[in-house]
Amino acid sequence: MGERADGATAVRADLEAPASTGDGGDGRGSSPWRRGRVLAALSALTALVLVGHGLVPNTPGRLGSLLESFLPWSAVPVAVLLGLALLRRSALALVALLLPAAAWTYLFGGLLLPGPGTGPDDLVVVQHNASDENDDPVGTARSLAAAGPDLIALEELLPEALPRYEKALAGRYPYHAVRGTVGLWSKHPLTGVRATAIKPAGITEPWNRGLRAAVRVGGRDVAVYVAHLPSVRVGATGLTSARRDESAGLLGRAIAAEPLETVVLLGDLNGTVDDRGLDPLTSRLNVSARGFAFSYPAALPVARIDQVMARSATVGRMRTLPATGSDHLPVLTRVTPR
Repeated sequence: MGERADGATAVRADLEAPASTGDGGDGRGSSPWRRGRVLAALSALTALVLVGHGLVPNTPGRLGSLLESFLPWSAVPVAVLLGLALLRRSALALVALLLPAAAWTYLFGGLLLPGPGTGPDDLVVVQHNASDENDDPVGTARSLAAAGPDLIALEELLPEALPRYEKALAGRYPYHAVRGTVGLWSKHPLTGVRATAIKPAGITEPWNRGLRAAVRVGGRDVAVYVAHLPSVRVGATGLTSARRDESAGLLGRAIAAEPLETVVLLGDLNGTVDDRGLDPLTSRLNVSARGFAFSYPAALPVARIDQVMARSATVGRMRTLPATGSDHLPVLTRVTPR
């Protein structure tokens, strides 16, 4: 009885099993090249968004800028689609994944490569929003100075904290300038220091978040701008960035009018270099082609909104420094005048 039962079970299983088609299918017309069409379509859509992100309208809610702020993270849905394609055993979906993978590599793959070589006239710079809630200005200043930069740019400097920053940095940085809530510390002499007017028209209270100074280095004067653009907010209606965009336009015009050939911009710009709201700056200045250096928020960085840009100079690999008492991470890079 046992043998007959086992035989009957085997016959029944054989009759119920789908016949092999010889091409990896299951006998129901579902071959690796036919299944996974939805995944393939999603891959094509992801590639289209990556390549054509500039065509995404910015109204309503500045959706284009919001998308561009997190564009590097498009690698996450690509990885998810890869996992689903493997689970589905779909050759069609796997081949389609080459489209978004190639698009992402074209846009961001270079950031993973080593930085360029160094030069004798390089400026090592640190940019840091020190935070107006930082309860350890001395520790923050010492941490930044320990990296050995030529220039340190700071934002959100409160009057009561400023003397502590000045005292902690005085030994290594004999030259410094502060205008409003932004400051620049330098190992090299500073001249031509002045405030830069970047206040949006809608702000009526006292507000000074920009300065310009000339730094003498390598036998030439380099114009250095320090700026803190207005904050943006992400809500149910999208991205609120009108004031940030207006301030970026004012800063862009100031830099365009700068008579010195070489310009370095250091600042908390409250936007990524892919965000079209910073076009007045990124269209005039070079940005780093190496390193992601996500700087905000410090607890779980998802975007780099602390930027170093330059004109007639190359911005090297960006990297972050250890956390301070701020909600931003400091970023460091090397600027090579041309």
